[in-house]
Amino acid sequence: SCPAGEAEAIAERACEKYSGRVGRTAAAKQFDADAIDLAVIAHIRHGHTSYDSMLARGWERSEARHTVATAVSETLEKWRS
Repeated sequence: SCPAGEAEAIAERACEKYSGRVGRTAAAKQFDADAIDLAVIAHIRHGHTSYDSMLARGWERSEARHTVATAVSETLEKWRS
């Protein structure tokens, strides 16, 4: 139930060739639910939070992920409902 256009953006980003993204894995190619969830979560983290700007300001990846975790979860739950 993500907003229009988001699903395509998630799939394109997750499946970029040579990106090492989750969409390039065998699990994602078989439409494994966990792989798809990881792609959606990454999309939300990068596109709907201040995560990238935190990293750009020198935050540790784990600290930035922890800081945006609630916002990611809220967006994910909103999209699932």
